[in-house]
Amino acid sequence: MGLFSRNYNRPGPGVSKDEPRKKGVARFFELLFRDFWDLMKINMLFCLCVLPSAVMFFVGFDLLYPSIAFIVSFLLALALAFPIGGAMTAYVYYITKMMRDDPSYVWYEFKRKFKENFKQAAPVGVVCTAFVYTQIMLWVLLVMEEINSDLVLLTVSLASLVIFGMIAPYVFLHLAYVDLNTTGILKNSMLMSFGYLPRSFMGALLSGLIWIAFALFFPASLMFIPVIGLIGVSIAILLCMMWVWKPFDSHFKIEETLVARLEEDSEKE
Repeated sequence: MGLFSRNYNRPGPGVSKDEPRKKGVARFFELLFRDFWDLMKINMLFCLCVLPSAVMFFVGFDLLYPSIAFIVSFLLALALAFPIGGAMTAYVYYITKMMRDDPSYVWYEFKRKFKENFKQAAPVGVVCTAFVYTQIMLWVLLVMEEINSDLVLLTVSLASLVIFGMIAPYVFLHLAYVDLNTTGILKNSMLMSFGYLPRSFMGALLSGLIWIAFALFFPASLMFIPVIGLIGVSIAILLCMMWVWKPFDSHFKIEETLVARLEEDSEKE
């Protein structure tokens, strides 16, 4: 697992060596249109990993809250969340590989990175899932039940969502690329998220736009769930990675290391 293992020797078709990469909005749409079908495939793979846990949580919350049975369903939902960490790690790895113009087979890369990182990523994914579910319950109580007088609680919730959105991408990038224990990953991720604050904040903001719009227009927005299941998650992660990948790559010199390794392997052949 990680950047310094021998798992990065499958070059994709890429682009012309001398062709400069587009930037900003142009780059986003270039990647979106060029790899649209692959983005759909990995979006659906990830949603399949999330689905059992999400169904258990929402059914329990809708039918059983508040009761002991809901607590049981909540714990079961977290137990079913064990694939989510590995799936998210594989997700960000594939998106960033696509951004390096080094595409390959979606299923191959997803399965490989999921297996490599599953053990370490599983508890991280469960904790992240617990945070997300807790936020959903809080917002339902604040908004749908019209318990919206507590501005302090609302402000704390928003702040925690922003901080979570800033730190989480770096956590999964570390899991995908760097051999480091979980404590070191969390420490590094917090330092990087605030060390590169403007980019971290923009990554969190843009990746959250879809979910903010979904929450604001709920329950009418439920009609767009199929769109989210097909491409919405990929768009959110791509928007986030376009902001946080550059500082992460610069810090660890990932692309430079991988290119040098490929050249070294080519010379040996």
